[in-house]
Amino acid sequence: MSEGKVTIKTADGNCDCYTYTAPGDAPAPAIILYMDGIGIRPDLRAMAQRLASNGYFVLLPNLYYRAGEYAPFDLASMLTNEAERNRMMALVQSVTNAGTMRDTAAFLDFLSHEPGVKGSKIGCVGYCMGGPLVLTAAGTFPDRVAAGASIHGANLANDRPDSPHLLAPKMRGKIYVAIAEIDPWLTPGEMDRLKAALETAKTNFTMEVYPGVQHGFAANGTPMYDRAAAERHWERILALFRETLS
Repeated sequence: MSEGKVTIKTADGNCDCYTYTAPGDAPAPAIILYMDGIGIRPDLRAMAQRLASNGYFVLLPNLYYRAGEYAPFDLASMLTNEAERNRMMALVQSVTNAGTMRDTAAFLDFLSHEPGVKGSKIGCVGYCMGGPLVLTAAGTFPDRVAAGASIHGANLANDRPDSPHLLAPKMRGKIYVAIAEIDPWLTPGEMDRLKAALETAKTNFTMEVYPGVQHGFAANGTPMYDRAAAERHWERILALFRETLS
């Protein structure tokens, strides 16, 4: 298994990405990992490596590429340092559903020509900010996305015209939604609205609440990380991808 770096030309510029090959560098099904708001960092790269070690080619794109270079965040002070939170939110606002779907079209084209990838069906997993991007990708590219996992995502079902839940009728892949019981980013009734949309569309989905944990529980190295819940999420997503991408 190896880590590499590539630059993928998108409709909006050049997106720098990390790639991770399956053990032995053998061709394997591809998974796109949509990052959380904290961005690409050693802990997130380690999560991508762990995913690849289970037999996948993983693409980890820097979704902040439009904003240019940015300094790593101080995770130790993230909860109390307003300036650091504001800096992160400014970057988060540079990521839109529409823009990321333009990016994803380029990612899919890259994966179609990558020798390390086997098959045309892919999986997606996204954390925090990446959660709604997973659902949007599943509804935008239904012929390619066989499985998508949103992990402590928010803005999954809102009042905007680009809300991911509106794409439920177009989703063909299997969907997994992991919800942190303590999540201030979720609006009241959001998960009920998402569940209703998925059920009405007869989407193949599972929605699971992780009791007693906070938003960010699955992300290594954050103050909200919960090892037991994180390991449970690994069991769920690996089972999802085994079922749909094997």
